[in-house]
Amino acid sequence: MPETSILGLTLKNPVIVGSGLLTDQERTIRRLLEEGAGAVVTKTIHPSPPRDLDERIVRLPVGMLNSTTYSKRTVEHWLGVLRSFAADRLPVIASLHADSPAALGRLAQQAEAAGAPALELGISCLNEGETSDDDNPDRVYAYTSETRGRTSLPLSVKLAIGEGLGDRVRAAVAGGADAITISDTIAGAAVSRETGGLELNGVFGYSGPGIKPLVVAAVWQLRQRGFDLPILGVGGITSGRDVADYLSAGANVAQVYTALHTDMYPTLRRIVAETEELLGGPVGAAVAAPGPAAGAGT
Repeated sequence: MPETSILGLTLKNPVIVGSGLLTDQERTIRRLLEEGAGAVVTKTIHPSPPRDLDERIVRLPVGMLNSTTYSKRTVEHWLGVLRSFAADRLPVIASLHADSPAALGRLAQQAEAAGAPALELGISCLNEGETSDDDNPDRVYAYTSETRGRTSLPLSVKLAIGEGLGDRVRAAVAGGADAITISDTIAGAAVSRETGGLELNGVFGYSGPGIKPLVVAAVWQLRQRGFDLPILGVGGITSGRDVADYLSAGANVAQVYTALHTDMYPTLRRIVAETEELLGGPVGAAVAAPGPAAGAGT
């Protein structure tokens, strides 16, 4: 299978492991790469992650809800891990967020100094008392532009699908994004059969197969409207066929995450093998990645 390029990285395949609980430890990230991932995105590094949240996962018939937010490991810990990855030239993308644009810019500087080759700004998290309405274009621009002013690293801004996606994409591009990752989790809820109340006691992030058609549509619509920056597609990937579908719709690479909560390493190996088989045939010719030229025609 031909190598894939994204965010200045050359990957052996377009299957990236997305940010989450499964990418919170150095040894797990290294193992995911050994098992075939083209790249891995760290759990989101934050200077002051909330300590009082009950981080849990609820499995649903299709996908899961989660109340997780950011890594509770210190920035200093992560800088050491990033230096270790850099020494081995591993394709690890640092996911970052902070409580203010200025703080995020400083964190990006630290990540660059530690050798991180690329960044993903995890600014659309729904699990800290915010709602999708809070993720507006002004906010996206503020975080992106401040980060771009502090680092020269390639960076992708992770956004959730939904109302106003085009405006938020334009804001990210205006702020200096090199790529867009869509989608972050979307708002979801499930009713507990035992209590009749909401699982996790509220509305939290939903991910899984149910989100895939929505994200594929968003990717396709962006391309139809002339958006020509790289897109990292994420949502509902359980097979190589799903990866190929994202590439066919216009994504450059695809991130897998929720499916890995079941038999993590065997599931990853299967998805990578299926992707390699598909992209080695006619599908591979049909999903040539769009070029990296700048554009915000959304």
